Amino acid sequence: MRKAIAAVTTPIAIFIVVILALGTALSQHNNAVVYACFYGGEFTEAAPAEYKAHISRMRTSFSSLDSAVSTANANMENGSLDANRVKAFFYALCFDNARISKEAFTRCFYYEEERTVLVEVTDDNGETELVENSYSVNILHSADTTFENLSALLGREISEEDMKNANHIYSMINGDLGSGTFDGGYERRTEFSTEIDASGFTDPASKNAHDLVEYAKQAWENGWGYVWGSYGNVMTEGTLEWMTEAYPDGVGSYEEFIRANWIGRRATDCVGLIKGYGWLDAETLQIKYGTNGMPDIGANQMRYYATEYGTIDTIPEIPGIAVWHEGHIGVYIGNGEVIEAMGTKYGVVKTKLEGRGWTHWLKIPYISYE
Repeated sequence: MRKAIAAVTTPIAIFIVVILALGTALSQHNNAVVYACFYGGEFTEAAPAEYKAHISRMRTSFSSLDSAVSTANANMENGSLDANRVKAFFYALCFDNARISKEAFTRCFYYEEERTVLVEVTDDNGETELVENSYSVNILHSADTTFENLSALLGREISEEDMKNANHIYSMINGDLGSGTFDGGYERRTEFSTEIDASGFTDPASKNAHDLVEYAKQAWENGWGYVWGSYGNVMTEGTLEWMTEAYPDGVGSYEEFIRANWIGRRATDCVGLIKGYGWLDAETLQIKYGTNGMPDIGANQMRYYATEYGTIDTIPEIPGIAVWHEGHIGVYIGNGEVIEAMGTKYGVVKTKLEGRGWTHWLKIPYISYE
């Protein structure tokens, strides 16, 4: 079920918000507009036709951006391009501007590099020779280069206020930036291991609730860290370097802490704990981005895409369901306990369900609960 998009003030006031966004892209965007663009929803009769038309066009643009990002990531060498980041910047800089090429906008975030390798080829006579084989890879730009490219594409300077606004929208959609502002008790393990053990999985060939719990428990027991935008792979200096450039707020603000505490460990963010299990190849024990039918979505998107959910006071005793509040998600493991990637300064911890501020439970899309 999707939220109905109601007229939160008067229809004229809502339309003014949209027009302000169209005119400047610098105003404090109405939350309802942002969530309608990213998640869709049903409109009430009170919502004006102009408002609905703008939202519809933006969602069409987002669909094109998702496609362009997916194509780019299929050949990306140094990590992956975050579709929500691209869409947040498009929203902030080009709201409802259909004239901007979505492919060109996406290409501002990465570049293509040609590579050549020597390949041994055997002919029909059994003789071999070395032949040059050329191929191309995509490489993410630094944040500064990305902004320069966007300025050139749009024909105007990308101001500090533009960047602040885009990052604000991005944080709204992705939630927790690892600020370490959570309260309440938690258990954290001091020992760590990078091992992932699938021997306790009940059905490695599928993605199911029992094995998600087993995976989450291992993340806690093995002392995984928290790095925003990560999903369970080992954090290296090289990875931290490009993530700091790609995510200057979520990662760059905590660079020294991450370097001192999480280098050499597996790291994840809150929703990355779930996506990492979804992307885990149980045979090779490698986490492969975007595989096994699990899309790259944020905590809020996972909540909005769920078809079975309820308020936290109605939570069923089903280990493997998720618990959620705005911008944050965890895995319920049963007996009133949750495993969550709490924030940069905490890592993956175990907490009590009660008193943590969770507002909803949900059955995670793409996970079997049979």
